[in-house]
Amino acid sequence: MEPWRTAIVEASDGRIRLRGADVTSLMAERTFTDTIFLLHRSRLPSPQERAMIDAILSACADHGSGAPSCATARLAISGNRSSVSAAIAAGILAVGDEHGGAGSGCMEMIAAGVERARQQSASLEQIASQVVIEHRAIGKRVSGLGHRVHTNDPRTPVLFDLAKTHGFAGDGIRFMQAIHAEVVKQVKPMALNIDGALAAVLYDMGFPPVFARLIFIISRVAGLTAEVMEELTRERPMRIRIPVTFDGEGGGRVSESE
Repeated sequence: MEPWRTAIVEASDGRIRLRGADVTSLMAERTFTDTIFLLHRSRLPSPQERAMIDAILSACADHGSGAPSCATARLAISGNRSSVSAAIAAGILAVGDEHGGAGSGCMEMIAAGVERARQQSASLEQIASQVVIEHRAIGKRVSGLGHRVHTNDPRTPVLFDLAKTHGFAGDGIRFMQAIHAEVVKQVKPMALNIDGALAAVLYDMGFPPVFARLIFIISRVAGLTAEVMEELTRERPMRIRIPVTFDGEGGGRVSESE
């Protein structure tokens, strides 16, 4: 049997190296964001890159107990008080295309749009208009837009301003802003949400699309630990009861899950 291969961690007695960097040096001289960046990019970040990843991590850490990942984690710990790891894992499993995962698809849309503009010698605004028209023709929502709480996501302008300040405002942000303008024009006003914002920034920073989902998970784990801890320490077991309406034969009665 061939051994597993990895270029991430080298560990031996008294020594741990992450992507070639000694873990003790990282502990003493670097931040956790530096370590995240190193693990995924095989190098340490510049101060500007660190600032952007820090901002994204803070933006995605939590959005309230009603968000699917947080609600799932709290429900799990409400029914299984003995395993915080199971509750946090349950929360992560709620992350997907509709919650926290839209950034990956948005990055793919951005990459395809920028390349299309290059091939057609067209402006990003022209391609954005075509993309929105094509989405409307097949009844598909445009990734990175709309929010159930915010008419204007307060995190988006902050992230874009930071990207401009730190030299990362490029075609990704310009294309996403053009997409937003076209959706407002062709469909209706809606927020350019954090998924769309982080997708644009990460594209301009050179990350692959899947990292948009990965960084959401990395960030949201911090929020999930707090949500689980609060549920565990402030609430009684089996607190969460979900109203259920039975609509089968002879139904109509409202009950609660047990």
